[in-house]
Amino acid sequence: MDEVMTAVVLARHGGIEALELHRDWPVPRPGPGQVLVRVTAAALNNTDVWTREGAYGTAADPHALSGWRGPIAFPRIQGGDIAGVAVESGRRVLVDPAIYQDGSRDAPPIGLLGSEADGGFAEYVVAPADQVHDVTASPLSDEELACLPVAYGTAMGMLERAGLKAGETVLVTGASGGVGAALVQLAAARGARAYAVTSAAKASAVMELGASGVILRDAGAAVAAQARELGPLDAVADVAGGPLLADLLPLLRDDGRWVIAGAVAGALVQLDLRRLYLHNIRLIGSSMHTRPHFAELVRAALAGTVRPPVAATHPLTSLSEAQQQFLRHNHVGKIVVRP
Repeated sequence: MDEVMTAVVLARHGGIEALELHRDWPVPRPGPGQVLVRVTAAALNNTDVWTREGAYGTAADPHALSGWRGPIAFPRIQGGDIAGVAVESGRRVLVDPAIYQDGSRDAPPIGLLGSEADGGFAEYVVAPADQVHDVTASPLSDEELACLPVAYGTAMGMLERAGLKAGETVLVTGASGGVGAALVQLAAARGARAYAVTSAAKASAVMELGASGVILRDAGAAVAAQARELGPLDAVADVAGGPLLADLLPLLRDDGRWVIAGAVAGALVQLDLRRLYLHNIRLIGSSMHTRPHFAELVRAALAGTVRPPVAATHPLTSLSEAQQQFLRHNHVGKIVVRP
């Protein structure tokens, strides 16, 4: 194997302008308990298109309100969504990108490949051996597999923590984004009725993911007024936050669950606590996944019960073009790069 590889490196805080293409970057050497993976496909996420000083906490306070991740060290190879081939065994693999707090079964994630450690925007990456999952038998393509780890792992964590069951009705906000689309697919795969909040331009694409219906956020009627027609909701899977929480919370049935993993529509909300305790509603924060959640995702990949939509594929050397497409937000599904 060559000692150098092609890699796209983030040189400093910033966006596309901070990327550097290197064709002679050193191939990483696996340490004890690590596996060297040849990357066959890697997908883009929000954390791959920009960084800013203090966005994920500070050295003095890595758990500040802005996030639980610590400071990013540069240079850094981004890319948390990784499918590839384990160099030693030759098996197709899917990499769990979480950096866990400890080795316990339900340890929370405290970091991510591509952020606190180098990720998959390169020809090779190293990962903990117990987080490199054999998916040789999966019917999914490498591009489809690469769509799974971050968005579908986050969505799986949300649905598992909310205990969503077959026959239940769940409302999914931000359903055309990476995690939202994953929520729709995974909820439908377990037999739940998933109603998706999206735009009219993306409604048909979201329906193809398995949604039972769509609620148009750009229609004349307010989202809450449209959602009221569904009857009492068993759960809301929210990646948006903002004013929708106060608007939609009254639509949850008694003992309903609201699970949230994002705040793109606003981090500060109004909340009537009486709605929570008088109706025994559970408000659940969910950041990424645990080891058992990811194992459930691997089982879905092996069974082919979900097939992530691939919006576009770019060569790794054109990562900046892939990021520009990502930032236009005109796509449904994931944008993938291949070395």
